[in-house]
Amino acid sequence: MSRFLRPNVRNFISTQLRMASDDQMGDLGGGAGKGEGGGAMAKTQVKKEYTQEEMYFKRKEQEQLANLKQHHKEEIDHHKKEIERLQREIDRHKGKIRKLKHDD
Repeated sequence: MSRFLRPNVRNFISTQLRMASDDQMGDLGGGAGKGEGGGAMAKTQVKKEYTQEEMYFKRKEQEQLANLKQHHKEEIDHHKKEIERLQREIDRHKGKIRKLKHDD
């Protein structure tokens, strides 16, 4: 769902979810038998995964924008060619009109 939201809205929602999950989960990895660094290591892993996910979505978004730009460039080229073709048709018809006037 987050890929359909605008980036600033997605970031806001992600931040809110992260804050809520940090409050509810307490120390990740801080259970019995874990050393002092267990919770910090788990949080670091979660942050790393979150960062990788954000990078993935950012790359996907950049890919989509590049594809969209390319599509628009192709559309522009197509329309320019169509304009040139129609201009040639106009010129051809004008030539016929001139020829008819000259024949009169």
